[in-house]
Parts: sequence; C-alpha cells; structure tokens
Amino acid sequence: MLKQHINLKNILTAFIIFVFVQSLFFKFTDSFETQYIFGILGEWSGLNWFGVYGGYLVGISELIVSLILVTRYNPLGALMAVGVMTGAIFFHLATPLGIIQPAFNESGDIIGNDSGTLFVMACFVWLSAVILTVKDMQSESSVLRLLVSKVM
Repeated sequence: MLKQHINLKNILTAFIIFVFVQSLFFKFTDSFETQYIFGILGEWSGLNWFGVYGGYLVGISELIVSLILVTRYNPLGALMAVGVMTGAIFFHLATPLGIIQPAFNESGDIIGNDSGTLFVMACFVWLSAVILTVKDMQSESSVLRLLVSKVM
C-alpha cells in the first residue's frame, strides 16, 4: 500500500515540506540564526523593520506553501516555493549575507559556521520545486494551466 505512494512527486513534496517546517522553529522563536540573517538583510536594505519581522514573514510564507503542497493545488505550492527560494538564493548571493552562515550556541555566541548548509538546502528546495512545477506544466491535466485559464 505504501509503495504506491512513493513516487518522485511525493518525495520532492515531502522534502520541501520537511525543510520549510523544520525551519519554522528558528523563524518563529527568533533564534540567534534568524536574528543574524534578517538583521543583516534589514540593515543592507535600509528596512530595519525587516530585521525584526522578516523571519516571521518568511516563516508564514513557508507555512502557507507547506499547507498548499498537501492539497490538490500541490503545483501552485511548488511554484510558490520556487518564488520563496529564489528570494533566499538571491539574498545569499547578492547581499552581504553570503553563503556561509555562523553557527550559534544557546548563549548566542558564534561557535563556528554552517559550511553553507543553509544555502545548499535552499538550492535543493528550489530545484525540487522547479521539477514539480515543470512536471505539472508538462502534464495533460496541469493544475497550473487550469488555474491560469480560469484567471484569464
């Protein structure tokens, strides 16, 4: 019974949801990592409020995407994940944030770095979401094409 549910779509969907949901702990608890990342982005952009609230906004976006991914609108969730991760990748590459992030202990002291793990995970999530989106667009019963036709 379980074997019939193990396919590329479900594996990629589960991976995206896993990454997004496990990151909610950091974003919704205002962890040192979240303070660091969004503090740099807020300072860089001149939008100081983003340093304070950016983690919550991105976390809410990732939660919404995760919920949509488990519905019949999975391809829409995948497309939204592409958007969220495109932003993450852009900010890693085009701002002072960079690819390698510091690692913190419970006291907020920097104890090393993540060796680029956060950036690599963003790239894998982006690639997974792109695959889901393209596979849907190639399908005869494309959810995304149906949604676009209803809007147009």
